[in-house]
Amino acid sequence: MKIISRWTALFILCIGSITASAQDVMIARSLLAFPEAMSSLQNSIIDHKYTLSRVQRVDIGLKKAGFKTDLYRVVFFGKQEELKWISDTHPELSAYLPLKFAIFAEKDETVVVALNPVLYSEIADEKKLNVIYKRWAEDIKSIMSEFRKSE
Repeated sequence: MKIISRWTALFILCIGSITASAQDVMIARSLLAFPEAMSSLQNSIIDHKYTLSRVQRVDIGLKKAGFKTDLYRVVFFGKQEELKWISDTHPELSAYLPLKFAIFAEKDETVVVALNPVLYSEIADEKKLNVIYKRWAEDIKSIMSEFRKSE
């Protein structure tokens, strides 16, 4: 039976996205069980004034493909007005929005992975957008820091 790794989950998160190197990937681990870690992640997203747009199950499709999986989800989030403005003024970024975390169980840990939003400057490089990308990156770092400490 195939076993899926965190890098496969990263691939799921980044499907169709720009090529990322190791420093462009943000990763956090927690000793919390998956359900508690998922709750902690969602609460932290909300505490950072973002809206959860949806949580998508990924593990079902992976199991059908023959992978042995634990729990996998992609959590989509953003600030609606901000995302609408960016999509309207820079439709080339629409495929990358809303922001997302991949969260999955790996042995005794729960792992969260996100792409560094600063990478979006490779697609649309504009002063106002670069400020937003940097804020998003700082917020993701903060959310992940809370996620690590939520044990």
